[in-house]
Amino acid sequence: MAAVQTYLGPCDPEDLGTTLLHEHVFVRDFELERSLPRTEWDEADAIERAVQGFEALHALGVRTVVDLTVPGLGRDVRPVLAVARRVPITLVASTGFYIKSELPLYYQFHGPGRSIDDPEPLVELFVRDIETGIGDSGIRAAMLKVVTDVQGVTDDVARVMAAAAIAHRQTGVPITTHSHPASHNGLVQQDFLRAWGVPLERVIIGHSGDTDDIAYLRALMDSGSTIGLDRFGMEHVLPDERRVATVLELLRLGYGDRMILSHDAAWFSHVTAPSWRATFAPQWHMLHISRDILPMLREGGATDADLHQLLVVNPSRLLKPSTGDTMPPPIGTAPGTVETETRT
Repeated sequence: MAAVQTYLGPCDPEDLGTTLLHEHVFVRDFELERSLPRTEWDEADAIERAVQGFEALHALGVRTVVDLTVPGLGRDVRPVLAVARRVPITLVASTGFYIKSELPLYYQFHGPGRSIDDPEPLVELFVRDIETGIGDSGIRAAMLKVVTDVQGVTDDVARVMAAAAIAHRQTGVPITTHSHPASHNGLVQQDFLRAWGVPLERVIIGHSGDTDDIAYLRALMDSGSTIGLDRFGMEHVLPDERRVATVLELLRLGYGDRMILSHDAAWFSHVTAPSWRATFAPQWHMLHISRDILPMLREGGATDADLHQLLVVNPSRLLKPSTGDTMPPPIGTAPGTVETETRT
């Protein structure tokens, strides 16, 4: 059986247990840390907060957490590894790129047909992270992450998504997305990735739980993808009661095998610092599903078998690498050449 790579080495997917598939340990901005020290980041304190949080999460029955902090979100595996070595939770690393519009300057100049006519550095980065390890850490990524938001599929976003599709086809690790449900752009993500040869069964359309548009969510799942109902606790975006009602309705309709639950939370984030979260989003943390949401789901009629499917079976299936291939992409000759349809 293909192993899932974790911070501490390979793991049998059957041993992952209850899994939160879309979380963050530390979301950082390195320039901000150096230039504006009042940003609340203190590495030793952040590590202790994460260790205590993961110990509490383990006591609630969670066994694995996927850290979707990729380049563009201040990924630094060094402090996360320090956490991983101290906690009973299995941590999983990811690769990809978090941009909503334009890539950093380096990538503007490097790549096929650019000023410095290199092979596509994004493909090199993603594949190296998965097959060799992130930097010199030896920690191998087990998931790819891409982003489209209200800006749509810009040229650089298309380049990232195409590179992720190529990396997926070579390595077999799944792709998860940051989507913008209000514009139904999960459908655009599906169209793009399908055109680049990615089976939609290997794609999680993230943040789908930010809407309770059942017809839209069913369309995503009917095409084969799993949807991420992965922002519990973000009541400033959508109240948990509506998120829970969506899960229950989709379970009733028979979609239990195509949903995952998570929070998109972090023990520290420069975007929404701990002091802000404590005041404005006090339930937005990784303990929330176990403590508060599962009782709500059970009260609404979800069975233990339903919850096992959502939290154990589905994540295990998705994280297990499929057989990769090295065939060229079916459309275009380099990332960013695919025409995409804008859907509303």
